Amino acid sequence: MASEHEPTTAAERATELSEDVIQALEDSGRAAIKAVRGFLTSVEDALPQVEGARKVEKQLTDSALEMAEQLVQTQSEFLRKVLNSAGKSRTSAADKK
Repeated sequence: MASEHEPTTAAERATELSEDVIQALEDSGRAAIKAVRGFLTSVEDALPQVEGARKVEKQLTDSALEMAEQLVQTQSEFLRKVLNSAGKSRTSAADKK
């Protein structure tokens, strides 16, 4: 007998899997942004502390973080579309039965 926490139907298992995938995506996004921040810290440490260097550091930081956020957003949108499409396919296949 299934416990109250275990999904029992295909729809419940699919929903749980979708939620797990989305959570994994969010976790990987946070890890990517953390990695970019670490890289930027290394860049800041490597640049000589001369006049104008802070402006360059800020531009690099802003650009890299924007890029990371765009990549995470694109990945998230793609995955949501895939999961939505899979859900529609499951529903369509179930309706034909």
